[in-house]
Amino acid sequence: MTSKVRRIALLFNANKSFDREVTAGIAGYLGGTRAAWDLFLEEDFRLRLAGIERWQGDGIIADFDDPAVAEALSRCSVPVVAVGGSYANEADYPAGIPYVATDNFKLIKLARDHLIDVGLPRFAMFSLPKAQENRWAQERENAFLSLMREDGMEGEIFRGCETSASSWEESVRGQIDWLRSLPKPVGIIAVTDARARQLLQACILAGIEVPEQVALIGIDNDPMVRMLTRIPLSSVIQGAREMGRTAAHLLDQMLHGVRQADTRIQVPPAGINVFASSEHQAIRHPQVMRACHFIRQYGCQGIKTQQVAEHVGVSRSSLEAYFREELGCSVHDMILRFKLDAAKAGLEGGERSIADVALGCGFTSSQYMHLVFKRELGCTPRAYRDRALGAGARAG
Repeated sequence: MTSKVRRIALLFNANKSFDREVTAGIAGYLGGTRAAWDLFLEEDFRLRLAGIERWQGDGIIADFDDPAVAEALSRCSVPVVAVGGSYANEADYPAGIPYVATDNFKLIKLARDHLIDVGLPRFAMFSLPKAQENRWAQERENAFLSLMREDGMEGEIFRGCETSASSWEESVRGQIDWLRSLPKPVGIIAVTDARARQLLQACILAGIEVPEQVALIGIDNDPMVRMLTRIPLSSVIQGAREMGRTAAHLLDQMLHGVRQADTRIQVPPAGINVFASSEHQAIRHPQVMRACHFIRQYGCQGIKTQQVAEHVGVSRSSLEAYFREELGCSVHDMILRFKLDAAKAGLEGGERSIADVALGCGFTSSQYMHLVFKRELGCTPRAYRDRALGAGARAG
């Protein structure tokens, strides 16, 4: 028997990593069930509300982080499932609509626990300016402050300004001034990967070593942001795909007559991708600190030990001695470790060929990267990628 085809609108802005992942979760649900849905999305994957209350479909799944969406859909006669951030105050959720939430408190706790685990004594947060559409960011701020109070510490939060072409210089200056004012070393949680990327650029411009002086972690695990950062960015992985699957399941039940009006489901984070931006080590020697920072910026560009020594301003033999004393490895070992981590991140994304990853990470050939993977990890790059993508599909 063929299921009745339902017309479902997905109101998401797929230019946002979170919205893309939720949408992928909805697609995953449909691929694993007999639900027959015709999906409506804007051609450019943006979220537009004009006339949505007159839409003649069967149901809607929408991102409710923007209050304008909640307002527009309050007049809808079709079943609606909301997706968005969690709130400490129950009154902040839309009334009478099932809601699937990312657990903002657990996102921040996971990030801060990671920064504690790498040995950092101080913490701060880089957030967004207060605005109705940024309520989820304020919830993350409140979670951060609550965790700091539990430990008897003050919470340092910097919101900066909205970034645009006209305010870019002012925004970067403000970030640099804030970074310089913080006691070091410090771990900083950014409310999104996009904000973390901005702060990472500000650190590089200001000559602040990452992660020796400032360790950074974002939220979203956004592959686009990862490609745009000189130093690989650590990030908390939201359970956005699980949220999409859950939202689709709720709507499917509603279309079959099951009441879900008061349902509230919070989905925890899926884990952390740890990369160089937060791999803090307590390094005492200033030449080693500067050398590590240089390697994290240019390690994938084929630099050699001599170039690192010249940048730091000491002889190669002296730098090697400092590295052995401080880190128990050579400069070459550190460069190779960085290239290997970058290659692993590139392979985990799945979008680039093995040859492209090898070239982009500073290996002289894909054959050499193959040898390094076999020696260091006991598997080939292809096997590593297949295993990572398989694990991601199972988690997603």
